Amino acid sequence: MSKEIITTDKAPQAIGPYSQGVRAGGFVFFSGQIPLYPATGELCTGDIREQTELVMANIGAVLAAAGLDYAAVVKSTIYLVDLANFAIVNEVYGRFFPVNPPARSTVEVKGLPKGVGVEIEVVALAN
Repeated sequence: MSKEIITTDKAPQAIGPYSQGVRAGGFVFFSGQIPLYPATGELCTGDIREQTELVMANIGAVLAAAGLDYAAVVKSTIYLVDLANFAIVNEVYGRFFPVNPPARSTVEVKGLPKGVGVEIEVVALAN
């Protein structure tokens, strides 16, 4: 089985030894996105709504780099530092999947990279 690395400068660059995405076996597996501005790599210091909006925009950019859009997403995982933010994150996230949303898990974690409040990863069905 072969794999193809997906990369774009329209989403934050990897801050470690990983790829933004990997196409393999009929799927594209995307690394988790945190609220970093792609052009600068700077952290979004806004509230959880603003952070989630940026995360979802970054997800859209890596999907586009693979020739896909949100409709191709079949599974997502949301990592939250505080589950009290679930309703806000859910509302923002839901706007990107108005029809046939993907399977999803949401997990509260002790911490996330760079001290952000949310990280979201997705798996999409490849073309």
